[in-house]
Amino acid sequence: MPVAPEHGEALPVYVARHPAGEAASCARDIARHCAAYRAPIVRSALFQLANTGLPYLALCAAMIVGATTGYGWVVPPLSVLAGGLLVRLFIIQHDCGHGSFLPSHALNDGVGRALSLLTLTPYDSWKRAHALHHASAGDLSRRGIGDITTLTVREYLALPRWGRLRYRLYRNPFLLIGLGSPLNFLLLQRMPFGVGLPWRSTWRDVVALDLALVAVVSALALAVGLGPVLAALLPTVCVAAWIGGWLFYVQHQYENTVWEDADNWNHHGAALGGSSYYVLPAVLQWFTGNVGLHHVHHLNSRIPNYRLQACIDGHATLGTVSRLTLRESVRCLRLALWDEDVRRLVEFPRAGSGLV
Repeated sequence: MPVAPEHGEALPVYVARHPAGEAASCARDIARHCAAYRAPIVRSALFQLANTGLPYLALCAAMIVGATTGYGWVVPPLSVLAGGLLVRLFIIQHDCGHGSFLPSHALNDGVGRALSLLTLTPYDSWKRAHALHHASAGDLSRRGIGDITTLTVREYLALPRWGRLRYRLYRNPFLLIGLGSPLNFLLLQRMPFGVGLPWRSTWRDVVALDLALVAVVSALALAVGLGPVLAALLPTVCVAAWIGGWLFYVQHQYENTVWEDADNWNHHGAALGGSSYYVLPAVLQWFTGNVGLHHVHHLNSRIPNYRLQACIDGHATLGTVSRLTLRESVRCLRLALWDEDVRRLVEFPRAGSGLV
């Protein structure tokens, strides 16, 4: 049995310190272990749908009623809870897209498309774009689809001053997550552009969802008025978008992540070294549907979210690599460039360096 990495180190560090045969053996052992957790469990899936979907719908109803009857003060606190549940529903939709939530392909697609009415995310086009993300995460030659744009230090320094300023604005956390995440869910996903997929099928998927959303919102507006509906749903979507945007950021944007050129890229190294194990308090892990266990998810995307923790608990190595605590994750906000010399994410050059 290969010796596990020391607590908290990334797998590539372990690989660099050990013979190639031992490292390859460790990777094969982990892959075999994860494969045993691929099978969906219908009872667990249905229970997760019930304990997430029903409370979410109840909270939305309570917020609409409160906004309608003069108790609008209930909306802000309830929208935080509803936003957390909406993140969890998004993870269920995400699992459906991987074909991992339920045993049947048709059932996965049916549940995923139904949930898109709540998550505002076109199911089929997002599924295809996300599959490309899994196939290319950590590959410097295949950046740009389903990820956060990340330049190397050399690429940044080669930009003209306006290009550097534009990239700095893009990487500003308040713009990237605070403004960009709600904008993405509310507006950008209503348009079939910029996803790098066949235009015709993407157009069908996006327009079909947009028409369905118009129908649902119109029916609710006719029943209770458009104001209460928007007062309940908009803050909920914003809360979910902020949480989701933050999670997506820290899953790959941490100091000791891994980026490789095409010749050196491999699936196991990118998954276990380039995807974080975000160690969250139990209640936050529940609301986020175990998505923080992201290194295992990238290693084997067919493991349903409700089996990820058991998979980690069953193998000593998986609990030790690429760990990122809540406190440590806050420092990730400063990181913006991949330094190919020191092989880690670094901050922007300081003011006065002449490289700003």
